[in-house]
Amino acid sequence: MLSKRLASTAAICLLLGAGTAACGDNKASDKAAAPATGAAAAATPTAAPTPTAAQLDTDKLSAQEIEKKAKDALASATSLRISGKMTSDDGVMTIDMVMDSKGQCRGTMALPGMGSFEMISDGTAYFMKPDAQFWKTVGGSNPAVLAKLENRYLTGFQNDPKMKDMTDFCKLADASNQMLDDGSSTPSKGSAGTVNGVKTFSLKEKDDQGEESTLHVATEGKFYPVRLEKTTGKDQGQINFTDFDKPVTVQAPPASSVIDYTKFQDTVKSA
Repeated sequence: MLSKRLASTAAICLLLGAGTAACGDNKASDKAAAPATGAAAAATPTAAPTPTAAQLDTDKLSAQEIEKKAKDALASATSLRISGKMTSDDGVMTIDMVMDSKGQCRGTMALPGMGSFEMISDGTAYFMKPDAQFWKTVGGSNPAVLAKLENRYLTGFQNDPKMKDMTDFCKLADASNQMLDDGSSTPSKGSAGTVNGVKTFSLKEKDDQGEESTLHVATEGKFYPVRLEKTTGKDQGQINFTDFDKPVTVQAPPASSVIDYTKFQDTVKSA
């Protein structure tokens, strides 16, 4: 139920050409995740839209039927915010992104031992702005190189197939599929509760390794997923789904703050 692709940094490592030293095989690296930065990271989860008279009949519906209603509701959303964190052997990954059905997105992500970065897309172009720690991790310690990269947005990588997972995550439909991908196991009913101020009903599911995930589904109004959490196994954490159908405003950075993807790769290789 909780996609393992969420916690994967492989696409980012391939894009940056940093090699294994920056992608978890360097055991001497700092395991602490850098704090996310930017407006999206500073915000706190807000409740889902005001519920309507519709009620989720959890007594009558099976767990599979409730899960399908949550997926259908998520597929109908015009925008949403995804925020939360995942913990693994390497440290903590955090994410805070808003996105819409037009392909617009903005937010931040922090990766264990690498730093954090801001992601922006206006639906056509993509911009990624790593923090100083991230640039240092992938660009080395050469002061001349770091000076060229500091406070710059990387762009022009959207056509690179190695970055497909990253760019797809800015697309609402693709991100939703990554969050609630179909597994081989069958969900079972949990219990009623309240999550982020929303009345919910939980579904539990175990994967082939016996690791359990829990999906909390809104029981009033639109039956959106409210929280997805993994409580057992190596990769644990939770993801909140909020701010459904709220307008997303995105502004591309000025050209003076942007560096082309190809030029970036050449800069790193020449370091």
